[in-house]
Amino acid sequence: MPELPEVEAALKSLRRRVTGRTIARVRALHPSMQRTLTTARARALKGAHILRVERRGKHQLVHLADGRLLHAHFRMNGEWVYGRITDEDPRWARAVFEFTDGTRLVFVDSRALGTIQLHAAGAHPDLALGPDASDSAWTAGQLGEALSKRRGPIKPALLDQGLVAGLGNIYAAEALWRARIDPRTASRLLTVAQVKALRKAIAVVLDRATGARYTDDSTVHLDVYDREGLPCRRCTLPIERMAQAGRSTYFCPRCQLLAGASPLPRAARP
Repeated sequence: MPELPEVEAALKSLRRRVTGRTIARVRALHPSMQRTLTTARARALKGAHILRVERRGKHQLVHLADGRLLHAHFRMNGEWVYGRITDEDPRWARAVFEFTDGTRLVFVDSRALGTIQLHAAGAHPDLALGPDASDSAWTAGQLGEALSKRRGPIKPALLDQGLVAGLGNIYAAEALWRARIDPRTASRLLTVAQVKALRKAIAVVLDRATGARYTDDSTVHLDVYDREGLPCRRCTLPIERMAQAGRSTYFCPRCQLLAGASPLPRAARP
């Protein structure tokens, strides 16, 4: 699933390629896309001029000169593909935006879960997002205050976009490992020191992310995610995996020891 660094990279490319262009035609190709980007709405986009592009969390917002807004969300594995109007549609193309200069933008999504919505001028969506995970103004104090109201475990809490926008399963696991926090720890029981370590760890893992899809880029270096059975990069004990809220959580059973538990000996596991 694309996370904040991947969405930010996609946004920069989107901004560079579509800002200032005028839409000539829009084609919604998949039934799931046609439910929101209807034929009438697609036709109404003809002649629309793209003013600017911004990101809020994992959401991409394309502002049109007439005040309308295109709201795109990759969901699981959506992405943008650029080319010429004369190019053949790529596999898994779900929507195509053709521009008056002969270029085009294609929303590609093999699972057909991504969305594009058109909002009228002045009717922009309330995304109900928390502070952006990459915002340097977001403090450990603010994070601690938000966590103090939650009884559930910290890992699923970090995936709540209302708590912090843009953080996903991969980087939540990475940040917890770096901060030495057990993902099962109750959010409200984190100490001030742990919250400070977590806020710092979130900044570090996002800052070092390449912005490339982690499954496709050999330069991406992950410490714990998808490393089940491999040695922890700190203590060499095998990384373990468990399910939390329907998602895989990867952690080190020694470095991220739950408070009150007994430390595991180095040779406790094969």
